[in-house]
Amino acid sequence: MNSIQSAVATRLGPGPFALLTLSMLAAPVAGQQQVVRVPVTGTVEMGLAPFIERVIEEAEAGGAAAVVLDIETQGGRVDAALRITSAISKSEVPVYAFVNTYAFSAGAMIALSTRRVLMRAGAVMGAATPVDGSGTKASEKMVSAMRAQMRAMTEAQGLDPAVAEAMVDEELAIDGVVERGKLLTLTTQEAVELGYATAVADWDGVLAALELPPADVTEASVNWAERIVRFFTNPVIAPFLLSLGFLGLLVEVKTAGFGLAGTAGLISLALFFGAHLLIGLAGAEDIILVGVGVVLVLVEILVIPGFGVFGIAGIAALLGGLVMAQVGSLPSRGDFVQAGSVLLATVALITMTAWSLLRSLPGNWRLRRSGVILGESTDRDEGYTSAEVRAELVGEVGVAITDLRPAGVGLFEDERVDVVSESEWIEEGTPIRVLSAEGYRHVVRAVDSGRAAGSE
Repeated sequence: MNSIQSAVATRLGPGPFALLTLSMLAAPVAGQQQVVRVPVTGTVEMGLAPFIERVIEEAEAGGAAAVVLDIETQGGRVDAALRITSAISKSEVPVYAFVNTYAFSAGAMIALSTRRVLMRAGAVMGAATPVDGSGTKASEKMVSAMRAQMRAMTEAQGLDPAVAEAMVDEELAIDGVVERGKLLTLTTQEAVELGYATAVADWDGVLAALELPPADVTEASVNWAERIVRFFTNPVIAPFLLSLGFLGLLVEVKTAGFGLAGTAGLISLALFFGAHLLIGLAGAEDIILVGVGVVLVLVEILVIPGFGVFGIAGIAALLGGLVMAQVGSLPSRGDFVQAGSVLLATVALITMTAWSLLRSLPGNWRLRRSGVILGESTDRDEGYTSAEVRAELVGEVGVAITDLRPAGVGLFEDERVDVVSESEWIEEGTPIRVLSAEGYRHVVRAVDSGRAAGSE
């Protein structure tokens, strides 16, 4: 029991509340023996960066003894790797790398940013030159930036920076290590000989090599929020979010008020941009650019007739913002290709959905019955009548109380009825007979007084 715990025990005395308080104070001390094992597998993408940042923050808060990155990756995004290396360099808890089989490209950068690299027998590390989506070497600007980053990290660790630079640029040669024209990739034995790594047999060997006392190993895992963010940034899911978002807004523009379609559209777009914003792909400027594009397109549709400068500028801003929201700060050609594929899929989904709706909705009898959609014609079977059919008026004789030219009003007993002459104009006061009743249309013909009296 330390001095703080002793003071608390003296102050509170025995009892359950004192025991609870002492256990809370003791938790950080016990946490000093904890080691957090973080899996870094698969592709290094932007969703991995916030995950590792969160794990390091929680390890610091819990007073962990160390964080060990269990690396098995062929690489990925450079901007994601840079974000991870930044979190590692700022960590108050020691961060180590365990290369479990292979660490290529961005994975090698992450490994070399830690305090110490441990490699399993038969593992490899290196081949860190940046490439685009087709596997072609990136621009000299990108290669130079990557070389500088690798040099800075290894210099901070007291290692020979030339070795790390040779992993990035095949034009560099190191006597006895790699010749010009070949990219450097180190085996476990080569890395040990160059002082870049320590060989270990397995995870227990990692703990022994780091001279960590018996520890509670905690396996870090992705939480539900990170899973949701990764799901919504998936290139397969993103087109559906964009399609639903823009379709909802288009429907809302064409209808009065603000309802379900507009709400669904706004939620879909918020999920798309929110997820990309959280993982660092999108920025506020991208969202503003998309907003400006939407406003310009609406101005072109609703205010200015035809299609001109506002429409072209709006579409350009909209497409530009959507692309930039998906490629991040250090995009490769592959990132642009993927973003373009998402937009093409979005346009295809919107087109097919709109076409299907235009074809199917007019024939939907439920919508027609409810009055949401009006058909080309309506009949009694659908519940529509223009007026009550007055079959009992057929054959009745009355008098025109207005001139029928050809429409007017007739009086039948004490009831005024709208009527229309069969052909000729009929003057006011002329006896008339109802020939047919067709809803609101009552066709009449003039009769002479003698015939009218006879009929009565």
